[in-house]
Amino acid sequence: MAIQSLKAILIAPVLLGASVILSTAPAKAEVSVASLAQESSDMGAVTSVSQLSDVKPTDWAFQALQSLVERYGCIAGYPDKTYRGNRAMTRYEFAAGLNSCMDRVNDLIAAATGDMVKKEDLATLRKLQEQFAAELATLRGRVDGLETKVATLEKQQFSTTTKLRGEVIFALAGALGDRKATATGPGAGLDKNTTFSDRVRLTLATSFTGKDTLLTRIAARNVPNTGTSIGSNMGRLSFGDGPALPASSGLAENGVAIDKAYYRFPLGNARVTVDATGGEFYNNMENFNGQLASDSTGSISRFGRFNPIYRYAQGGSGATVNYSFTPQIGLTAGFLAKNANDPTAGNGLFNGGNAAIAQLEYKASNNLGLGLTYVRGYDRTGGVAVTGGTGSALSNNPFGGVPTTSDNFGIQGSFKLSNAINLGGWVGYTSSNRETILGGNSSIWNWAVTLALPDLGKKGNLGGLIVGQQPKITGGVGAEPGSNLFVEGLYRYQLNDKISITPGLMVIFNPENNNANPTSYVGTIRTTFQF
Repeated sequence: MAIQSLKAILIAPVLLGASVILSTAPAKAEVSVASLAQESSDMGAVTSVSQLSDVKPTDWAFQALQSLVERYGCIAGYPDKTYRGNRAMTRYEFAAGLNSCMDRVNDLIAAATGDMVKKEDLATLRKLQEQFAAELATLRGRVDGLETKVATLEKQQFSTTTKLRGEVIFALAGALGDRKATATGPGAGLDKNTTFSDRVRLTLATSFTGKDTLLTRIAARNVPNTGTSIGSNMGRLSFGDGPALPASSGLAENGVAIDKAYYRFPLGNARVTVDATGGEFYNNMENFNGQLASDSTGSISRFGRFNPIYRYAQGGSGATVNYSFTPQIGLTAGFLAKNANDPTAGNGLFNGGNAAIAQLEYKASNNLGLGLTYVRGYDRTGGVAVTGGTGSALSNNPFGGVPTTSDNFGIQGSFKLSNAINLGGWVGYTSSNRETILGGNSSIWNWAVTLALPDLGKKGNLGGLIVGQQPKITGGVGAEPGSNLFVEGLYRYQLNDKISITPGLMVIFNPENNNANPTSYVGTIRTTFQF
């Protein structure tokens, strides 16, 4: 038994030597068989790897060759003291090397004396095996039980493809000014009470293929409409808006409800999004306002996030398709219905308030983008929001709540001057039509220029400035005599990768597009936790 073990140990160098010789040779070599046979007959054993002139310490097999030469003496070299390890090996060479190693093995076996393992040692091992048989059996049982539990856990775990994301916003907000704005001039005294509110969102994002996303979002909030404090939607906060929810949800008082659910998946060169609830065009396509578009870490105002054209049918159900013709050119088309789940007369997927959108997108590079957008919208009685809750009350509802259709056109773009300076902006035009026997049309314009300063002060920070005009009726029914001017400044300070604090201020000159209204101010300190 001992001699067999010794033989097994001693034969290992033979196998190592053969593998080294074979692995160091290339697949092909232009050398004649006759010349190799002649050279092989002249090969001689070497006693030190340094005798081989073409073997260097940097060679990947140097240590193996050194061991075979100096420990076992079973490597042969050529008469010119070369090893020639980078060319093909002939059968003659293999036979010579193998014979040398076998001779060395036989010498080592012959030199071995005595038993490698004594009978007393074998008896001791056998006795230990018998004494620990119970412990070994117990250990084997525990391992088997652990494997069973792991298999059960893998089968019954919630999901290996679902990720939970959370976001919590705490906000201090307040308004300043003289009197509330109205369409006809200054009204009652402005509400100056400071508020403290929150918004909480938990999002479950599941992927079945690695490329698709099934998203469900649970939300609660009690953020007030600060526009009521100044008498105009021009002062609304960005994180106070969101998809419309039924009154029964109690969301205005921190009630909990599912405010968004969609399934998004690739289809060839297209991406398809099917919104079951909480659909938003601006969530399904490029809106060209970069970091400022975020309601939790970007603009503090509803208007400052993007062109109001994207807000049509916000909170509805439908589908959006994004198609890429080339990496630079894409087309987006979508449809949303605000009352898709209501089967009563005047509602449903096609009869209630709805909108269809088409957008041609061009991105010349990562630094320059342009979008041309068209939306055909319909608002039924009791749910008219032509400008998505921005601008003056009259521009949002030009005809007093009767059925209204609109053709909306937008052009928006972004230009990255450097990693620290991003310019953006948009112009929007709406032709709104009264769908009653009276008829009538209103022309509505809005525009904005945005400046984003990423990493201002330190990495993760964001400075922002937004200047523009919120929606105003410039012609037709309800034409407004004055023009508002909107200015917003903000600075997001990133405490760490999970927490940011954003103080910001909105200034609205001539709110409600009436030059007689005093300037209004709305400020906030928004703290955002993301995990």
